[in-house]
Amino acid sequence: MSTSAPSPHRRVVVVGASLAGLRCAEALRKAGFDGHVDIVGDEPHMPYNRPPLSKERLGGDATAEWLRRSAETEEVTWRLGSPAVAADLGRGTLELASGKTLHWDGLVAATGLRPRRLPLPGTGAGRHVLRGLDDANALRAALGTARRIVVIGAGFIGCEIAALAAGSGIETHAVAPESVPLERPCGQLLGKEVQRRLEDLGVRFHLGLLPHSCLGTGRIAGVALSDGTEITADLVVEAAGSLPNVEGLEGNGLGLSDGLPGDGQLRVTGHSRVVACGDLARFPNPLFDQVPRRVEHWFTAVDTAKRAGTTLADTLAGRAPADTPFAPVPSFWSHQQTVRIQSFGAPGLGGGDIRVLEGDLSGDVAVGYHRDGRLVGVVLLGLARRYAHYRKQITTALAGAQEAVR
Repeated sequence: MSTSAPSPHRRVVVVGASLAGLRCAEALRKAGFDGHVDIVGDEPHMPYNRPPLSKERLGGDATAEWLRRSAETEEVTWRLGSPAVAADLGRGTLELASGKTLHWDGLVAATGLRPRRLPLPGTGAGRHVLRGLDDANALRAALGTARRIVVIGAGFIGCEIAALAAGSGIETHAVAPESVPLERPCGQLLGKEVQRRLEDLGVRFHLGLLPHSCLGTGRIAGVALSDGTEITADLVVEAAGSLPNVEGLEGNGLGLSDGLPGDGQLRVTGHSRVVACGDLARFPNPLFDQVPRRVEHWFTAVDTAKRAGTTLADTLAGRAPADTPFAPVPSFWSHQQTVRIQSFGAPGLGGGDIRVLEGDLSGDVAVGYHRDGRLVGVVLLGLARRYAHYRKQITTALAGAQEAVR
């Protein structure tokens, strides 16, 4: 196999001007790719950090400039504000909404997610979602005049928005089908405690229920629930999960029901010159098992981007990609006013074997999540001084399990 350097006439197109897309382009350059790199984005903005949108940006502390990420990539063509609408992976083409067609030798899929919109009957004015910078700006303005808010969803984004609104003196209601907030990622034990703390802030939960319809004519006046309850509100935020942006890849014979499937090198199944990174990528992590999964965390977006960029540069240069396992330790954080959450590993894989490792649920606490008797995740409420300790503990536990399987 040839090991010659790539031709400068070769082109890689990165679809998604996200943090993952940016970091993947940087990794391409660092791995020696010296051809053309185009970064396509549907938003008009340069890449920026998304986690602060539901935290500092809504609270008023983060400027748009502070959110943006610096680029360490030279000679990149930015194509912003014109999303990709169709890709032909066999022919190596990408069609943009502007009508332009780009030809590529390598393709990076970093299109991320979009908020799940609920098919609720009734008015749409006054309904918000939170994913991008424009969403955050619109919601921030709406929160400035809101008196009553309904947040649909009790995951991390929903809880962060509800906590901020309640802490700002807004009458706040949170509606979700689960029995406790954060039930899917953190389980009932921790979810009950988060619920107690958010209720202390003033959040009123309506759990085990679904929204049925929106109230009002011309503008939102409230939400009717599945049990017949009607909640008055002048602002509704839908935080009911996300959907992978895969529409532009339809027609290529890929399984797109849950993101973009790939291998341990982030190569898309059946296409060695196409890689995926960020929230879109579904890949196996040998720290846990060989089941491909998506991971919607900031740190994983960066980790997958670096590996995907290096893999694609090696492939285009005729080199075999590194055979070292791609086994990042997932990590995320959530700030909900007085509630500070930090997680390491994969708590969602722990099933029902959940144990308090340190502290007390009513104060600072470390909770461990176990699968088949082994630790696979740790979530901290508070305990900032113990972050390094538990990150090392989960990393060591997962690495040891991986070594035992070998």
